[in-house]
Amino acid sequence: MDDSCEFCRLAGGGQSAHVLYEDEWTIAFLDRNPATRGHTLVAPRAHVADVLTSDDPDAAAVFETVRTVASALEAVLEPNGFSTFHTTGPLVGTVDHAHVHLVPRFADDDVSLSLARRKLDPDEAAALTAQVQTLL
Repeated sequence: MDDSCEFCRLAGGGQSAHVLYEDEWTIAFLDRNPATRGHTLVAPRAHVADVLTSDDPDAAAVFETVRTVASALEAVLEPNGFSTFHTTGPLVGTVDHAHVHLVPRFADDDVSLSLARRKLDPDEAAALTAQVQTLL
C-alpha cells in the first residue's frame, strides 16, 4: 500500500467512495467524474501501476470483478452496452494505480472513444505476428 496513492487509501478505507463491490483482491467504485451513469473504476487492492504486468492473481481478479460488476450494472441500468478500457503510462492517465474503466453506454450518451484508423499492411502484420509469437 502506498499512503500517497488515492486509490490505496480508498482500498484501505481511509478515503470515502461509493463502493459497489469489494473482495480480498479488488475494489469497484463509482468514478467521481463519470462519463455516464454507473461509470465504475475497478482496481486491485495492492498498489500496482499496471494490471497487465502485475501478478496473475491481481490481473485475473480485476477482470473477474469487471465481469461481476458489469452483470449487476446491466441488470440495474439496462444500458445498450459497455466500453471497458485500461490505460497505462504517463501519456494516458493521472492515477498511478492500475484500474479498469467500466462505462455503461446509452444511445443518447456523448461518450466518444475515437481511434485514428489506418489500413493494416500485410507485410507489417506478418512481421509483427512472427515477433510476438516467438515470445508467447
